[in-house]
Amino acid sequence: MKFLGFRKEKSIQKKGYNFIAGIDEVGRGALAGPVCASAVFIKDFRDIKGFLRNINDSKKVSAEKRKELFSLITKSKSIEWGIGISSNKIIDKINILEATKAAMRRALFSLNNKLKGEKIDYLILDGNFEIDAGILEEPVIKGDEKIFSCAAASILAKVYRDKIMVKFSRRYLNYGFDRNKGYGTDFHIRQIKKYGFSKIHRESFKISK
Repeated sequence: MKFLGFRKEKSIQKKGYNFIAGIDEVGRGALAGPVCASAVFIKDFRDIKGFLRNINDSKKVSAEKRKELFSLITKSKSIEWGIGISSNKIIDKINILEATKAAMRRALFSLNNKLKGEKIDYLILDGNFEIDAGILEEPVIKGDEKIFSCAAASILAKVYRDKIMVKFSRRYLNYGFDRNKGYGTDFHIRQIKKYGFSKIHRESFKISK
């Protein structure tokens, strides 16, 4: 797998920004559970190139590899990160796009709390929208396939959300959340039609017939 490198982050550094974070979300298209976002700041590029060579868009990495990379990222002394979520209730209340932005702002807030007085001053977002974070923001389509910090954020968000859905599967036994993670598989949709919505379903989302 091709190493994404740090070209984007370093090019932004040359413009005078010192605290650059990549941010991504997971779960926008699911029928149940939260949307989860992660923000990642690389403190030292030199220290992580070797052992994080397999970082890529979470959709292109196997579940087992994602878990391994999640552990490496979260334990690295050269990376700071934050997680934010918006529940299904929030999604139903303000819509999925606004809930996604809220989760991203929470992830950024969590990250900033780890920076000991400093704050992120430039945000690279995977996607085509901004989140009104009060700093310079740059949306990049398919950023999780092109930019290391966004790819790392996508892995953190994916693994974190998957863990949440596995826990929910033990409480709501009928929907197979441990397998489908809340997405609209044929089995999941059949179970909704049979049992109705659980407390973690997004009631504002329409299901296919």
